Amino acid sequence: MLHEDPQSNHEYLPIRGLDSFLSAAQKLILGDGSPAISEKRVCSFQTVSGTGAVYLGAKFLARHHSGLEKPIALISNPTWPNHHQILSQCGFKVETYPYYCPTSKGLNVTAMLDTLENAPRASIVVLQTCAHNPTGIDPTQQEWKQIASVIRNRGHFPFFDCAYQGFASGDLSRDAWACRYFVEQGLECCIAQSFAKNLGLYGERVGAFHLVCGPGKDASATCSRVATQLSILQRAQISNPPAYGARLASCVLNDEQLFSQWQSELRVMSSRLSGMRETVRVQLQARGTPGSWDFLSTQIGMFSYTGLSRPQILHLKDKWHIYMTENGRVSVSGLNPQNIDHFIDAVDDAVRTCR
Repeated sequence: MLHEDPQSNHEYLPIRGLDSFLSAAQKLILGDGSPAISEKRVCSFQTVSGTGAVYLGAKFLARHHSGLEKPIALISNPTWPNHHQILSQCGFKVETYPYYCPTSKGLNVTAMLDTLENAPRASIVVLQTCAHNPTGIDPTQQEWKQIASVIRNRGHFPFFDCAYQGFASGDLSRDAWACRYFVEQGLECCIAQSFAKNLGLYGERVGAFHLVCGPGKDASATCSRVATQLSILQRAQISNPPAYGARLASCVLNDEQLFSQWQSELRVMSSRLSGMRETVRVQLQARGTPGSWDFLSTQIGMFSYTGLSRPQILHLKDKWHIYMTENGRVSVSGLNPQNIDHFIDAVDDAVRTCR
């Protein structure tokens, strides 16, 4: 399609990015009928994937949010390691809130809420929209409501990182529920949006940063002022974003037939990931592998937080040539019918050998 488009060229994009991509990206994350979009209080910039979006947002908030000499940002423990690097480089004092419970291998929502409640007012709170990396554990909708309530009451500023929309449940709208709920509640927020995984455009670095201003008669004017400041930051960092990947994404997002096909493929991929998890759980339980493995079926997304110890992880690497991060995160997307039995054999052996 791009090859046949007479308007296709190699000119620079505007500082803000490709308009057709950005408008579609807004609708994808906030919903086609979002009042925030119709009221023109969403400021969006194309970025160098999700990493660039987190960085652009962090630079903006470090300059303009709290007025504190050393603003505070809270990230989940554990989280994507680059969150800490980006935020600290942008001038934040980075602290953590509890997220993963090693005992239940689920969400420690009570401790999370307590920490947010007692954090300094007007802290930046980084939240992963869906398919939490590395744990694969997401809050329920009721828990998201509790989180939003605490953030509102404490005057915190939510910063969503949305790297896996469509990979959690297979439903693009359902995976964006948390962002949409916060915006519906009138909360201002930032959103870092990546298309690396859900569109398979890893090397094209396609992303977007959105800042949603709160409702009110001055919201549109505020949004324009935000755009001016973001333009200054974007110009200094990358001048303008790369065009090719954004044009590919725009083709899919703005074409009814391609969009429908993409949704179908996301459902297939999400189902495949769930199927791999379920197979591992069933087989480990059938073998009597020590420990409880039910958590494998409740985690979602591309990764599983296995809870394996460091000696077990090293045993998997040295004997079975299976590699995962030091915190026990394994890529479920790397499992397939040809290698899953090998993986199950290896985990069973590691757990029995290295208790």
